[in-house]
Amino acid sequence: MTYADRWLLPDGVEEILPAEAKAIDSLRRRLLDLYSTWGYDMVIPPLLEYTDSLLIGLGRDVDLLTFKVTDQLSGRTLGIRADITPQTARMDAHSFNRTGANRLCYAGHVVHTRPKNPLATRTPIQAGLEFYGEPGVAADIEVVSLLLESLQVAGLPRLHIDLGHVGIYRAIAADASLTKGQEDTFFELLQRKASTEIRAWVDANIADPAKAQLFLSLPRLAGNKSVLQKARDLFSGVKAAQAAVDQLDEVARVIEQRYPAAELYFDLGELRGYHYLTGLVFAAFAPGYGNPIASGGRYDHIGEVFGRARPATGFAVDITAISKLGLLNKVGVPAIAVIETGNTQQWEMMQNLRSQGQRIIAVSEGANLAELGCDRQLLLQDGRYKVVAL
Repeated sequence: MTYADRWLLPDGVEEILPAEAKAIDSLRRRLLDLYSTWGYDMVIPPLLEYTDSLLIGLGRDVDLLTFKVTDQLSGRTLGIRADITPQTARMDAHSFNRTGANRLCYAGHVVHTRPKNPLATRTPIQAGLEFYGEPGVAADIEVVSLLLESLQVAGLPRLHIDLGHVGIYRAIAADASLTKGQEDTFFELLQRKASTEIRAWVDANIADPAKAQLFLSLPRLAGNKSVLQKARDLFSGVKAAQAAVDQLDEVARVIEQRYPAAELYFDLGELRGYHYLTGLVFAAFAPGYGNPIASGGRYDHIGEVFGRARPATGFAVDITAISKLGLLNKVGVPAIAVIETGNTQQWEMMQNLRSQGQRIIAVSEGANLAELGCDRQLLLQDGRYKVVAL
């Protein structure tokens, strides 16, 4: 390693300098304050824990994203969290005695073995929430509402959210009696929107023409709210799929009333998180960023692995991605420079200004005040200390 290489960070790992750090932390605090006003209690999960609990229930994708190390004390494998959701599920199952609703929120770093997309960092900062113990659609509506509130707090110029429901695909797969292998293969094709391959797969695997039509139509069920009526007609013979569409419709109806400016897009073939999500799925997008800046959904069965099955729904917001969009105010806070003399009156004035939220920087003679962000100076004039503009 050369001298210069010692200062390089790994690909996809970045440092955050003062102006951006302050803007990110400000958004973090505003989001947590928002969640608190809705009754969510903040938790701080550990950055790493045993992979036995960290990776259970979330599927292979999260496993591949997780850094693993050996614990020098126990010899067991530890994982550095790539997702905070399983940690809150473990906490809900074992750290609380609540039998009813439990609302938890959090904010912190996650670490990924590789970036989720070419422009993403491997050490994003997330804020999110999880709602445990409520199986009804009211919890889904609350969580989607809070996601839109989060986007407003972040200053997004447009509120755009994609809605789907993994129960639709699960229902038609069960109705067609697909094997696990067949289900996984079609899932992969559907995520790639591989129309030609989808038709070939359906021809080879679904003998019933009516059922085949359901699979062929699924990739095309995307668009505005009219998609829901098309789906309702198409899935008339599959009750579980019909029920999933009705849930989507109910959520959309309330969200449209609460947030008339929000743009709702429905994609019934979207199966993000399919391997552990069980119901409503949703994601938020921002102009100029091709990947979700927030995503979530219902995951009712993840608590089973911790011995306490609980209904659950939630989401995470990628604060780092929002920062990269240039939406956060990254202007530094102006400061007041002072050359300390040891004078008691001067010290009391400095402390009084700090108590008012002013930024006071002790400097030496000849210091570059502009470089320090100082636009004023504390000076002794006529026997009193005064703040004077530079």
